[in-house]
Order: sequence, then structure tokens, then C-alpha cells
Amino acid sequence: MKFTKMHGCGNDYVYINCFEEKVENPAELAIKMSNRNFGVGSDGIILICPDDEADFRMRMFNADGSESQMCGNGIRCVGKYVYDKGLTDKKQVSVNTLAGIKILDFEIEDGKVKLIKVDMGEPEFEAAKIPVVNDVSPVIDKMIKSHDKEFGFTCVSMGNPHAVAFIDDVKNFDIEKYGKVIETDEAFPERVNAEFVEIVTPSHAKMRVWERGSGETLACGTGTCASVVAGVLKGVLERKTQVDLLGGTLYIHWSEEDNHVYMTGPAEITFDGIWYK
Repeated sequence: MKFTKMHGCGNDYVYINCFEEKVENPAELAIKMSNRNFGVGSDGIILICPDDEADFRMRMFNADGSESQMCGNGIRCVGKYVYDKGLTDKKQVSVNTLAGIKILDFEIEDGKVKLIKVDMGEPEFEAAKIPVVNDVSPVIDKMIKSHDKEFGFTCVSMGNPHAVAFIDDVKNFDIEKYGKVIETDEAFPERVNAEFVEIVTPSHAKMRVWERGSGETLACGTGTCASVVAGVLKGVLERKTQVDLLGGTLYIHWSEEDNHVYMTGPAEITFDGIWYK
């Protein structure tokens, strides 16, 4: 089976063209291919499929085999894949996900996709729809304890659940210690992606993320969007903000005109390969 390894700001996935390949058990395959010692090595696998409603359909499976609704870095890579590999010649495409249909716009340079802007849709603040157990919506500064620390989380869904805490120093933060506990806290019925954000200026932030099912990753597109939205809700970030991640930089714009969140960033093809079943 042919595959392509790609990354968006270091958030790396194995991409499979399901116009040509058939994947019978994607959850099992994700576990095998994602293994960094005995597989290809990735944060999961993403299937690029035909769709009746959109140009393409994307299915995403984490390294532990669980299926997620959306992945911001992953969907940018889908955009680069379908254009650079000749599945489309359009500079704007629609991609169906479990979080709805997303619109991608391409910036082309020398016949290849350089940057992708994704309309990530509207943020969701209703506690039951994120989901997070809380009596009041929006959920701002919900206190959750992990080991010896207590964090105030602002909760947002960008198609999948996010809990965002603002801290003073992300570089030296022990994200594995605290993130693992937060992910499975009883306040989050479907587990949660936990973002820890340091404010540099009102239009510049640094972020690290603990993703449910994968652990710490170098970047998370939906988490970056959720972090900027949370920062605006708390009055500490502007609607247009640059966010530095371990794997690169994303530019987020939460539009006042349509309430949609727009994410712009790169995507890269690392290599093509063949997986022997």
C-alpha cells in the first residue's frame, strides 16, 4: 500500500490516498503505522477519500487508534496533497470531516502549494456540546487539579474538545506530567486536548499541546484556534494572533464579520513510501 508522510508545523501524519487504496481497519492500521520504532512513525494516519458532498473527505485516526473529528494541521496537509499530487487543479477546495465541511484556499508558488488558509468554522462554547461538565457556558477558568497544580481552563470546541490554560512559561512546563491527567479528567466525557499558552504580546503567543490519544505533539491546528479564541474571551489576546508552536508558526484570525476562525500555515511532504501489509 502506497502512503505519503507529511507534516504541518511538525504535527506528522501518514496520508493514504483512498481513491487508490483500500483500508479495511484504519484504527488497527493507525496503531501499527504510527509506532516510531516498528512502524513509519507519526501522530496518526489520515485517509483522503471520495465524498458526495465535498471535493474530498478526510478521516483522521490518532496513534492509539481512536478517531478524531478534525485536525487543523492535518487538513492543511490534505490540501497540499490533493493539489501537489494532481487530484485537483482548483485553488479552493472543500473537505468533509466529522466536524463538518471545511474550505481551504491555496497560495501557489512554482506550481506547488506554499501556504493554506483554512476556514475552521465557528467556535462552540456550549458546555454540553464541547463536551465539558459545567453548569455555565461559556466555560471560562474552570479549575481542574493535576498533581500539585490547579489550572483555570477555558473550554472551546473547534470540532473537537479543547481546554486552554494560560501560564507564565511554556518552555519549562512539564506537559507530560500535567497533560496526561487533564486529558482524562472526569470533567471531559470524551477526553480533551489540553493547551498551555504563554502570552508574549496581545497579538503573539506561544503554545504547547497535549493531544488526546497522541500525547504531546509539535503542533495542533484546532488547538491553536481554540487558544486564540480562549485568549479573546479572557481579554488577553487579539483576534489576529501569531502563535508559535514547537514545530512552527500559525496565524489565526477570529473574524468579527462571520464569527469564523481562519488558520493560515504551511504543510510539507516528507517522503513517499510503501507499506507491506
